[in-house]
Amino acid sequence: MSTKLHYKFDQVGSYLRPATLKQAHADFAAGKISEQQLTDIKHDAIEDLVKHEVAAGLHGITDGEFNRSWWHLDFLWNLNGAEKYDYNESYKFKGSKTRTDNVRLAGPIAANPNHPFYADFDFLKSTLPAGVEPKVTIPSPTMWFRDNRSDNWHKFYATWGQFLDDLAKAYHETLLQFYQRGARYIQLDDTTWAFLIARLNAAQDDPTEFTHYAQLAEDAVYVITKLLDDLPDDLKVSTHICRGNFKSTYLFEGSYAPVAPYLAQLPYDAFFLEYDSERDGDFAPLAQIWNGRRNVEIVLGLVTSKFPKLENPEDVKRRINQAAQLVPLANLALSTQCGFSSTEEGNVLTPDDEWAKLKLIHSIAEDVWGK
Repeated sequence: MSTKLHYKFDQVGSYLRPATLKQAHADFAAGKISEQQLTDIKHDAIEDLVKHEVAAGLHGITDGEFNRSWWHLDFLWNLNGAEKYDYNESYKFKGSKTRTDNVRLAGPIAANPNHPFYADFDFLKSTLPAGVEPKVTIPSPTMWFRDNRSDNWHKFYATWGQFLDDLAKAYHETLLQFYQRGARYIQLDDTTWAFLIARLNAAQDDPTEFTHYAQLAEDAVYVITKLLDDLPDDLKVSTHICRGNFKSTYLFEGSYAPVAPYLAQLPYDAFFLEYDSERDGDFAPLAQIWNGRRNVEIVLGLVTSKFPKLENPEDVKRRINQAAQLVPLANLALSTQCGFSSTEEGNVLTPDDEWAKLKLIHSIAEDVWGK
């Protein structure tokens, strides 16, 4: 019998940074406060956030990603064999420009036993009351497949396959380190599948291009399957298939259909899927992604984290019922489609809007699945 906890009311991970935290970062950059003072302000903000999450009824509690600037790069920069550099390009969001930070290989990739995210987890865990658990959110290893991050792999590896094996090993060891520190719920956030949806759709009439991106999808399945192999039975690992989230904009659109056969092979315990707008396509791919797996959960992101307007609860319930025609209701759950602040800039809404969204989801989840 599985000992992994599933929650019908869940949240992807990030929260809006409070003004005090944003000011502290500016003061630290200007040399007005010390690193320890910045850390103290972060910790105060996280302690306050945890109280709000618990009061909202959440059981998987994150630190809001308050210790990082980006949802992905801060983690990737701190792996051994990685380095920060200026990409000189903004990521291509619809209607907004990002900073130009990026990461690339600087040597063979490996887990970092002193990764700063471990200390961040230890602090989060220390703040939690009984009855809830800490949730770790880190980027998927497939994030190395894009934006020139591993284009120079041949400098450090004889074959691409050797790089994939090292990548899987680095992540496997990282997850075990989190587990040893007490983590039982880890989420790998992943925009690469949405990128592949766009590329596979665009390459329908170009066999060479289509084969290239189909192989990249196979490589993603290989790495993720390998890193998840032989983990402790009570460690729950979910994924969030993200379409981009920056200042309430997005990167990708399109049905999950092109990547559903690949997602069906991934041995995750839960899939957070974005379904907050028409650009996400219909529910038809859900049955294939779920693939009849009794202990796998599909977390429907039917409530947007991008805008403050509250969804009609009856509309959300109707869509849950539609999804339940393809996946058993017992294997479904509800969340925002993404976090509220995937980067430190945050989406265009207020903290009050943020908590109103979560209150709405909690209420709907109780109506649908019970308390």
